Amino acid sequence: MANQKMNLPSPFSFKECLWFLNRNFDDCMHTVGEDHVRKVILVENQPVLFEIREKNSKLIIKILKGEGSPVIENFIHDWFDINRDIKPFYQLLSAHKELAYMSKDFEGLRLIGIPDLFEAICWCIIGQQINLTFAYKTKRRLVERYGTKIIYEGQDYYAFPSPEALAAANPEELKAMQFSAQKIAYLTGIANVFKEGKMSKQILLDLPDVAAQQKALTAIKGIGIWTANYTLMKTLRIPTSIPYGDAGLLNGLIAHRIISDKKDIEGINTFFRHFKGWESYLVFYLWRSLAPKT
Repeated sequence: MANQKMNLPSPFSFKECLWFLNRNFDDCMHTVGEDHVRKVILVENQPVLFEIREKNSKLIIKILKGEGSPVIENFIHDWFDINRDIKPFYQLLSAHKELAYMSKDFEGLRLIGIPDLFEAICWCIIGQQINLTFAYKTKRRLVERYGTKIIYEGQDYYAFPSPEALAAANPEELKAMQFSAQKIAYLTGIANVFKEGKMSKQILLDLPDVAAQQKALTAIKGIGIWTANYTLMKTLRIPTSIPYGDAGLLNGLIAHRIISDKKDIEGINTFFRHFKGWESYLVFYLWRSLAPKT
């Protein structure tokens, strides 16, 4: 199949996006090279491995294994938030003394999403109360055991497990992967909710407002308000979503002298009011600021 080309908006930095996808963490959901990323997604329940590079302000998409589909292009648009004009956000950043540098240093960085709702929620559960390095390690164990694998040129690539696969997971196997009893109950319980069709991305999209979406998510055992807000930010791309209480967000706010006390909710809300409509992007850039390039 011929390579597909995708026009890019300005500003867009594939290099910045690759940096975020790598960050020296062992993320089994994609493989990052010096100038490309490879990823598997399921198209009509069949795995497809594709590679993305950049050339002449276009993304070049190559299908490495499986059948090409418009679904892949739509996924990439969503994953890299390609359709959004972020120039208004940069105008707001430039007007803020402590944050003005971000529009230059991180120019073109897009809010990298997690288009699959089930994966996003599971990732939140996996990462609860542990450090990121261990979270990625346990996620890899889960994905390699229950996900869908493609082998290409001797290397394994994985799609995230389906709700059906996780709903049927053996609790003893999950325990051996170092998941706590509570996380096992949450993961399998949430998998059953998705398997039974009681939750989906479309169900959330059909709800009238963010409050209704938060309520629907937090009604599911294991999903608190932080997970709900993170999911709305990364999957539904609700621009006003703020994952209150997030350690990285709080550290970023303190580092930029926005607040001095992590419990200063009023100070946080006052600050974010200056970035109305871009709260999620600001959270993402604050995360980015915690690990500058070396």
